[in-house]
Amino acid sequence: MQNKGAIRLFAILLALVSLYQLFFTYKTRSVEAEAKAYAGEDSKLEFAYLDSIKNETVYSFLWFRDYTYQECKEREINFGLDLKGGMNLILEVKVSDVVLALSNYNTDETFHKALKKAEQMEKSSSEDFITLFGQAYEELDKDAQLATIFNTIELKEKVSYNSTNDEVLKVIRTEAQSAIDNAFNILRTRIDRFGVTQPNIQKLEKAGRVLVELPGVTEPQRVRKLLQGTASLEFWETYENGEIFQYLFQADSKVRELEEAQKSTEVAQPAEEVTADDKDADSDLSLLGQLENDSTNVDSLSTDTKSLFSYLQPNYTQQGPMRGPVVGMSLARDTSKVNGYLQNPVIKGLLPKDVKFFWTVKPVEQDYMQSRFPEANEKESAFQLVAIKVSTHDGRPPLEGDVITSARSQTNQRGQFEVAMSMNAEGAKTWARLTGANIDRSIAIVLDGFVYSYPTVNSKIDGGSSQISGNFTPNEAEDLANILKSGKLPAPARIVEDTVVGPSLGQEAVNSGLSSFIWAFVIVLIYMLLYYGYRAGWVADFALVSNMFFIMGVLASFGAVLTLPGIAGIVLTIGMSVDANVLIYERIKEEIKLGKGVQLAIKDGYNNAFSAIIDANVTTFLTGVILFVFGTGPIKGFATTLMIGIATSFFSAIFITRLIFEKMLDKKKKLIFDTSITRNLFSNVHIKFLEKKNIFFVISGILLVISIGSLATRGLKQGIDFTGGRTFVVRFEDKVSSIDIQKALSDSFDESNVEVKQFGNEGNQVRIATNFMVDNNEDNADNLVEGRLYEGLKTFLGPDVDQEQFLSDYRMSSQKVGPTIASDIKRNASLAILFSLVVIFLYILARFSNWQFGLGALAALVHDVLIVLGVFSLTYSIMPFSLEIDQAFIAAILTVIGYSINDTVVVFDRIREYFKLHPKRDKVEVTNEALNSTVSRTVNTSLTTFVVLLIIFLFGGEVIRGFVFALIIGVVVGTYSSLFIATPISDYFLKDKNKKK
Repeated sequence: MQNKGAIRLFAILLALVSLYQLFFTYKTRSVEAEAKAYAGEDSKLEFAYLDSIKNETVYSFLWFRDYTYQECKEREINFGLDLKGGMNLILEVKVSDVVLALSNYNTDETFHKALKKAEQMEKSSSEDFITLFGQAYEELDKDAQLATIFNTIELKEKVSYNSTNDEVLKVIRTEAQSAIDNAFNILRTRIDRFGVTQPNIQKLEKAGRVLVELPGVTEPQRVRKLLQGTASLEFWETYENGEIFQYLFQADSKVRELEEAQKSTEVAQPAEEVTADDKDADSDLSLLGQLENDSTNVDSLSTDTKSLFSYLQPNYTQQGPMRGPVVGMSLARDTSKVNGYLQNPVIKGLLPKDVKFFWTVKPVEQDYMQSRFPEANEKESAFQLVAIKVSTHDGRPPLEGDVITSARSQTNQRGQFEVAMSMNAEGAKTWARLTGANIDRSIAIVLDGFVYSYPTVNSKIDGGSSQISGNFTPNEAEDLANILKSGKLPAPARIVEDTVVGPSLGQEAVNSGLSSFIWAFVIVLIYMLLYYGYRAGWVADFALVSNMFFIMGVLASFGAVLTLPGIAGIVLTIGMSVDANVLIYERIKEEIKLGKGVQLAIKDGYNNAFSAIIDANVTTFLTGVILFVFGTGPIKGFATTLMIGIATSFFSAIFITRLIFEKMLDKKKKLIFDTSITRNLFSNVHIKFLEKKNIFFVISGILLVISIGSLATRGLKQGIDFTGGRTFVVRFEDKVSSIDIQKALSDSFDESNVEVKQFGNEGNQVRIATNFMVDNNEDNADNLVEGRLYEGLKTFLGPDVDQEQFLSDYRMSSQKVGPTIASDIKRNASLAILFSLVVIFLYILARFSNWQFGLGALAALVHDVLIVLGVFSLTYSIMPFSLEIDQAFIAAILTVIGYSINDTVVVFDRIREYFKLHPKRDKVEVTNEALNSTVSRTVNTSLTTFVVLLIIFLFGGEVIRGFVFALIIGVVVGTYSSLFIATPISDYFLKDKNKKK
């Protein structure tokens, strides 16, 4: 083997990188285990512990650098929500809502018809909404001008009455994208405040859609409410720091007094006599018994008396209070304590009645923070507290964001970045009054309760046009302009897909998924030892273990998310890795039987197996790419692990095993690639495959007729991914009847479609699917559905279980898919299957330079897909687990396609090789001989893959049972079709080609 040094170096570097990346996961797990041991069952105390040390160094990599817990957390292997619980949402800012707002809610009939028509067209088109809207508007009225609709006060500088429709559409597209980008920024700032570890928010390909993942969240109703609310942009008058400082000084003294009194009371009272009610009553004032978030000593509780200024550094120098509305500054970890003090009724009584306090959204500069908090870790951040003056009778802000007509960033005459904004007539009038009354004072710009800017007013501003300056960077000026524009476009984010997984269900998924994985892996390792002998089997096992190590290391490096389908993808790569080793070993055995020495046999075995391994891996990798492009959520996770696994298994099987064998040969070790039991197994197989093709065609014909007949009459059970709807998994204390629950819920859900099935084997868990209120976009729709669900199940829960307890303890998971996203998923699934068939056909055509082979492979793939669909159609109503057609099923179908083409390519590769070796022999005889030579490899690979999938099916948990069932059927049918369908069809057309010649 050439370049052994380079390959050895790459293997060592890959191993070191994997070890380095996986150590982050090890460290975070260690720290979290300590937090759990410290907090016991108190999840809030556990979170407080982790929050307090997030900037503490927990991992030192040699002498290069130190890593904090937060940095380790960002580099660990991420578990998907199905493994650790939490909430996954897809929110959509409807472009049609934005367009309607841009028109100032124009009532033109053609305009509204075009919007509705574009929404319908969008369901079956890949074009963006603005393009479809333009097409619909022109189809309804060719002479209509969009300029008459969008020549509003807000857009008068961009749209004139002479603007063409294309020019108007360009403006609308720009404005709509700006509104969507701003909505994304607002969602991101809101999510950052939920206090969950590793929140994830990202834009999806379709305009206006945002994916949000919140692991470990326990209040889904609160999340929905906050994320779906429109942005609340407000302008407030402010207090000067000098006006409010004396009150804060009194508050600081009072807090210290209350803390000392509380401490004395708690010392005097025995700890065992303190009741839960007593603790709740004193929770606002007492700091004892709570975790002290001191970055230097998180394991101890402070006994020093604390006060307000212990956590809030006042904005004060030796010359006195500093100018401006900022009254103080706190480290991020201390802001909640300051809030608790300031909201205490006793403390509030000392402050002016018209004062409110808001934190700045941006942390102060790092250097300034370090100068004020020298004891703080350099990774920490600090925020300023701004004093707001409530000057209206009803407590509302004097000016709100709906008066903003435009806002943009620009540079002034001195080259500094500033923000220019304009208001409508009503806003200009209020703005003139507000600025006139606050000359040399600040006005705070507040969004969602956080201060984004507090510019100082230099003079009264008439006309509604003004500039906000403040040493902005270009990005800061652009962000503030976007924030100001958020007030003019009411485009709320609607939840179109919503998944909640309870932590206990997630933990069960981890246990079942990992146990199935370990069992499958161990059995494959034992099988390789038993079939290929001690040394050869050990080398194959080492390659498998290395492959798993590399997969996990690469997953951690890429920041990929590991899900249950992802675990299935990893286990499937075990089969691929075994397949590569089997191909190599079987070819080595053949070379040895031809009388070659072991060293030459190994060399030729690797060379001869290389072509088949390349083809098999490339076709499966292409399937993974298609899954990644068209899939979402867990399907992307499955595709990611599949592609990574294919790459690492190829490297492990081809290069690492070769290095080990050459090392063994150098040491003169004896190498045997079989045992006494397996030595002559499959050596005398002489099946006449082509002569018996009519028998197999009849068998396949019967299966296809049954499958197509069932698909035509019974159809398939479509999951909510394709139809839209909601599903809930509910666990009860005792066994329940799914029929009784369905009857109760039909009444509760107003006779809407409700399906209830047993979920799992215990009899106390059900899966409920319904389309009740799935089209309702109101903010409280989810709460209403959950309320109806509780009412329907109340008799099965017991009299002491209220709705809150039901949602937290009995509802194990829930999922909602809106109709619009369901139609997108269905379209993407169809495209994925079609595209995969075309790509694989083209690859086979290019690789074998023979369309007959490509046609045979394509026919086998269609055969396999139809039979798997037929099995699902025939059995979906009788199987004890879900056989719905959803995204996971599409992933299974594409995996079946990949596996089937893998088998077919190996067979075709051997036929092509035999044709070259025996060009003058009878083609039928040569083809049969080639097929018989692959039987050993086919049986070994199919058997190990089947056993792996069977173990996952039995022990992998209910969530992926239908998915794995499809894979099992696919492995059986795919192996069968490779030998008995693909080859005979190719042979038929090859004969026809030869006759014509």
